Amino acid sequence: MKLTKNALIVGASRGIGLAIVEELLKRNWNVVGTVRSDNKTKLHDLADKGNPNLVIKNVDITIPSQIDRLKSDLAGSTFNVLFVNAGVANEKGMDETIGEISTEEFIRVMVTNTLAPMRVLERLKDYVTTGGVLGAMSSGQGSIADNENGGNDVYRASKAALNMVMRSFATRHGKDHALLLLAPGWIKTDMGGKNAKFSLDDVIGNLVDTITSQEGRTGLRFLDRFGNPVRW
Repeated sequence: MKLTKNALIVGASRGIGLAIVEELLKRNWNVVGTVRSDNKTKLHDLADKGNPNLVIKNVDITIPSQIDRLKSDLAGSTFNVLFVNAGVANEKGMDETIGEISTEEFIRVMVTNTLAPMRVLERLKDYVTTGGVLGAMSSGQGSIADNENGGNDVYRASKAALNMVMRSFATRHGKDHALLLLAPGWIKTDMGGKNAKFSLDDVIGNLVDTITSQEGRTGLRFLDRFGNPVRW
């Protein structure tokens, strides 16, 4: 008899996060998906279809007290996968340079893309099984080695910073869990835009395969959606 597995997907109201939840449900996983506000989202629409394996929780991960509340709400839960998908781009887009962005906007992007995901992993790691997956959505644009054309300064910086603090996290917890930084590629979402090369339907199977295949493989990896290493 095949055992049912459990996942916590943080940042699942739309886009890649929502698609990950949908794909895991198709694979008969139990999924807790989080949304940031009390407003109805596409994740709620999915729940309205009557899937008993989906639970929705509210959390704004930029607010530490809400992470603590989520931790309390999930007390006693055990997950095979905890994956943080939440992230933002700076409002003026990829042409805004590091010298042009306001301090307030720089802080917003860095808190959302770097600090908040790591707070979630730090505070909820004990709910993940030994050898289970602790992951966060990074980006190929977070690769310092591959940044040969510049642009998108602040978003790049936030993902490179995420990679660095995840590397520090790995020195403490890499022997107990599979740690994953995932670079999904350029995908047609609200963030990726209409000119992206791939649709969610094109890539979601590969993304979920890569996430779930890490279970049991301890240590940190920075991978693309096919499971290939990305240069740091």
